Amino acid sequence: MRKLKGGVIIPLDVPREEKALELVELLLPLNPFFKVGLELFGRAGPGIVRKIRDRGGRVFLDLKFHDIPNTVAGAARAAAAGGAFMFNVHALGGEEMLRAAASAAAGEAGRLGIEPPLVLGVTVLTSMDGEGLRQVGVSRPLEEQVLELARLCRRCRLQGVVASPRETARLREELGEDFIILTPGVRPLGAELQDQKRVMSPREAAEAGADYLVIGRPVTGAPDPRAALKSILESLTPGA
Repeated sequence: MRKLKGGVIIPLDVPREEKALELVELLLPLNPFFKVGLELFGRAGPGIVRKIRDRGGRVFLDLKFHDIPNTVAGAARAAAAGGAFMFNVHALGGEEMLRAAASAAAGEAGRLGIEPPLVLGVTVLTSMDGEGLRQVGVSRPLEEQVLELARLCRRCRLQGVVASPRETARLREELGEDFIILTPGVRPLGAELQDQKRVMSPREAAEAGADYLVIGRPVTGAPDPRAALKSILESLTPGA
């Protein structure tokens, strides 16, 4: 099977900093990647990124910036200075906003002498389907909408996109091996879908061309999160 170039990202979608750091301590020996999203960021503030980094973790800051270019540029500089190794912006913010985010993140990292964060564009949320797009005025077929937004992100010098595993193979074919594809909506076989609509198993998503897989509740909601993560990682081992 195809080997992931990145890895599995564990969302820390919990309401308390202490619980998030407990999960980091528990899962870090198996996996270095964690996601800080709106709930935890809103509760714990930007300092949580540094605390995870200090423990050896790498943070995907999942705040989906979407605002006027100047505001998003400021947020991108803050994400870079705060220690995120990756953050995302909404591709629907348009070319000027996307270019401002990429430029500001790289510039801030250069000023500080640190590794620049990866900047990814969010295409279509994995909770949406074709009907959901039509409700917000998008008539283009869902896969075409994802692909067009991904092309825009590449033109604007973002390093990759966030897209469902259902679109990954087409994105990989069109945009090449050096373009990062991060896929939420990944569920082990037999797991509940919850609010996700366009899903695949971890192995299927990796085979389709994903670089990073976001896998949350099947791990963090399991009776033994470490054992659940270990099982998923083993399923992704070539030859497994």
